[in-house]
Amino acid sequence: MSLLEVNHVHKRYDHGAAVLKDVSFTMERGQCLGLAGESGCGKSTLARCLLLIEPIDAGSIRFEGIPLHNKNERRLKPYRKHIQAVLQNPAAALNPKLKIKDSLLDPYLQFGREAELKHFQYTNEKDFVAQLLGAVELPSSLADRYPHELSGGQKQRVTIARAISIEPAVIILDEPTSSLDVLSQAAVLGLLDRLRKQLGTSYLFISHDLSAVYAMSQQVMVMREGTIVDRFAKEQLFAEERHPYTKELISMFE
Repeated sequence: MSLLEVNHVHKRYDHGAAVLKDVSFTMERGQCLGLAGESGCGKSTLARCLLLIEPIDAGSIRFEGIPLHNKNERRLKPYRKHIQAVLQNPAAALNPKLKIKDSLLDPYLQFGREAELKHFQYTNEKDFVAQLLGAVELPSSLADRYPHELSGGQKQRVTIARAISIEPAVIILDEPTSSLDVLSQAAVLGLLDRLRKQLGTSYLFISHDLSAVYAMSQQVMVMREGTIVDRFAKEQLFAEERHPYTKELISMFE
């Protein structure tokens, strides 16, 4: 059984064109599955559907075989802890009025007491926050700071620490490095790869940058106008049978 199954998902906003059209794919445990495509092709809408923020119009999303989108909010709560996210803009993702330690503790206070943590140990708040900051290579002294006191790269590492705090099965990474400078991008990608291997978490890595998707992923999907037009093992990126649109994306980064 696949960890996550997306079957024939359709999504349309009111009075608009279809955003997602017959999207189907599976994700396996410990895998980084990449999703590449131009801005506006539906990648972020798919992310919101997977995070149960947006409803779907047709199709199904299953986690460990259990359908998610036909449940009410109360029955969905146990599954929300299994799917977390790291988004494009870390400044917007962190509450400016909360200290870093409070942002890091929030998922655990919501869900973690119900989870069986294997890699982090909760004995007290201070030690738990220090473990999370250490996991993303940040000093524990940042715990009492506010987001505006951190650099962009540090803020993104904090959002990563928050996402892994309850050891979810899946993390949706939606353009996680696009707001960072080149050096910070490389460092964050390396950190994410190390954490995936260490924690056994599955990633859906979403980016308009095919080179970043290629660097991170074992399997790659390509989306165009709300449809998955190509899927392949990363080693097959330059194979002749690639979809014409995939070849277009390749040419942009050569």
